[in-house]
Amino acid sequence: MSEQFILASASPRRRELLEGMGWDFKTIPSGVDEEFLEGESPRGHVLRLSREKTVMVSRENPDAWVLGADTEVIIDDEVLGKPETPEEARAMLKKLSGRMHRVITGFSIAKESAGVNIDNIIESQVFFREISDDEIEWYIKTDEPYDKAGGYAVQGNGTLFVKEIRGSYTNVIGLPLCEVVSALKSVGAVSFNERENRYSHLI
Repeated sequence: MSEQFILASASPRRRELLEGMGWDFKTIPSGVDEEFLEGESPRGHVLRLSREKTVMVSRENPDAWVLGADTEVIIDDEVLGKPETPEEARAMLKKLSGRMHRVITGFSIAKESAGVNIDNIIESQVFFREISDDEIEWYIKTDEPYDKAGGYAVQGNGTLFVKEIRGSYTNVIGLPLCEVVSALKSVGAVSFNERENRYSHLI
């Protein structure tokens, strides 16, 4: 590794996804206010936040590659945040039961010293089967719904409710790896190392 890579996010899920790639990186949460602006659409919101997170960290680390992202879960044009109580988790899961919802992630990649700044938005559709009240109560007791947008973890026990995913699976977790790696390749930040049979980053 010849250059530094920074994940501008406090999300443990995004960190785990990048760690699964075998990459070395630093995590520096940006501390950006994530509230919606008046009249802001969900797509506009995730794109603005991913940009702000990336720019804020990139300014302090101009020679590093910086990745920022933001994810929202949407059903009936309603954004489902992270439930803080059993009541909120229960209401979200009942709303998702037997229906399709959208997961959108905005991500930005920047290297200030090189003048690089890339933005993208990825959307996945997630179809839930019907969930019984008993299943919802069991799931709430696992504590998985908390700190997860939409109140479930597709990479955990929440996968038991998912009938189908159209689009990126890792996007539903919080970071569309296929699209992120493609974007990093396009600016020369990563390449596939045939000798090591893996993606090498920060060349």
